[in-house]
Amino acid sequence: MGVILRNLQKVVPLRRARLRKDVDTLRHILGIQKFDLGVICVDNQRIQQINSIYRKKNLPTDVLSFPFYEDLRPGKLPCPLHRDELNLGDIFLGVEFVMNQCREESLDLHGALTVVTAHGICHLLGYRHETEEEWTEMLQRESYILSEYNRLTGRHLEPLMKRCSQDR
Repeated sequence: MGVILRNLQKVVPLRRARLRKDVDTLRHILGIQKFDLGVICVDNQRIQQINSIYRKKNLPTDVLSFPFYEDLRPGKLPCPLHRDELNLGDIFLGVEFVMNQCREESLDLHGALTVVTAHGICHLLGYRHETEEEWTEMLQRESYILSEYNRLTGRHLEPLMKRCSQDR
């Protein structure tokens, strides 16, 4: 199974091949290679529109996840009954929003996109951060994913989650 990577924005120049490779590495770390995954890159206007419709927050954001399996327990992989259920869902990356964060914090765009994608995949796998306990659990999972990613790639990425926040 594979990754569907779409770039629907023209604001930020994006190296899709690099992002695809990073997404494939994250899928390998999590053992989810057999599942399809959609990654859609959008600008601030589109992510704000989606955020407003689905979360009632009329603001742009870095990532929105739409899981195929809505009631998945964190840390448990889905058990599909049919081949067409080998799907984790879709992640919308607010590339323009992430780029603006990178400028403010002097971060590498592609590294930040990888971190945000890992965050989105965690949501597809049932992780949430609406309570302190959930935030801690998700932060631990993201930290593990990124430490493995760093070990495999020689990079030095860290989670962007700093505190319990319902803004994501």
